[in-house]
Amino acid sequence: MPIIVKAPKGQRISALDFTKGALVLIMVLYHWINYFIGPQWPHYNYLRFLTPSFIFITGFMISNVYLSKYAAADPRLSKRLFTRGLKLMAIFFALNIARFFLVPVLSNGVLPANPLDPNNIYAVFVSGNLPVVGSKLISFSILVPISYLLMLSGALMLPYRLYRYTFQLASALLLLSILVLGLVGERSTILEHLTIGMLGLMSGFAPILKINDFVQHPYLLGIAYVCYTIAVMFWGVPFLLLMVGVPLSLMIIYLLAGGERDPGPIRSEVILLGKYSLFGYIAQMVILQFLVAGLRHINLGVPVLGISFVAAFALTILSVEVVDRLRARAASIDKLYRAVFA
Repeated sequence: MPIIVKAPKGQRISALDFTKGALVLIMVLYHWINYFIGPQWPHYNYLRFLTPSFIFITGFMISNVYLSKYAAADPRLSKRLFTRGLKLMAIFFALNIARFFLVPVLSNGVLPANPLDPNNIYAVFVSGNLPVVGSKLISFSILVPISYLLMLSGALMLPYRLYRYTFQLASALLLLSILVLGLVGERSTILEHLTIGMLGLMSGFAPILKINDFVQHPYLLGIAYVCYTIAVMFWGVPFLLLMVGVPLSLMIIYLLAGGERDPGPIRSEVILLGKYSLFGYIAQMVILQFLVAGLRHINLGVPVLGISFVAAFALTILSVEVVDRLRARAASIDKLYRAVFA
């Protein structure tokens, strides 16, 4: 289900950046609740669309953005996608190695779960079946399925040159695999996220007229979203419902983006967050870790919770602003940023 329109080659899509920036802010809320309220918060299901939404948008960008810059037959496209996937995996490893040594210092001295345990390795890289909240095994887990999606898409660009329905076939095989796992009572969260990413990729091929026709029915979207939240209330978030909730939630955020009109200060800030969505995601996780460490000896009453909440949002936005200005002023910092995040 498409969420934005195509832009001319080389031009950023502000509506897409706004959507990614809004997701970063919602992710700050999600992790703040996780750290400061805890796993007992009863409404996590309504935020379950967050992680697969980032993966859906990644898939959308592959077809809508990357394929507007490179022809499918251009070997640079496969190399770019595969290299970016490997880079994200390297970032994932680096961040979790740092976390393994820093968590005992920042918290109560308890080491995270053993990352070299075979069961933990399987959970992180194969099944993805980690606790929804409260997991101490790893952080930044979203980077793993995004990395897989980029590398898989890079590999599929080769047969896509010869068979135009390559990605549809891959999506069908992923859905079939999920069905087979379900029949034997098993589940793979990574497989589900890959499937949603593939659906995002296919949505990027949608003609602009269909996109415009769809987004010009806000009342229908509102009614559909209300029905989705009611379904979540009764059934939780099974995979089939998540496949509906992710594009629907993204559509609602897209409507708030307000098209391509001149942005106001708030919208501009959200768009800037979207341009630095990966950095913003990492920064807010680090910021929350330090906030928890700094406030762990304080009785968390309502005033302290309020301060931590505001600080998490403000420091995340500030970190992105600082990086953006440093990149504009120092070519070396811009080069370093591109080497790590671009």
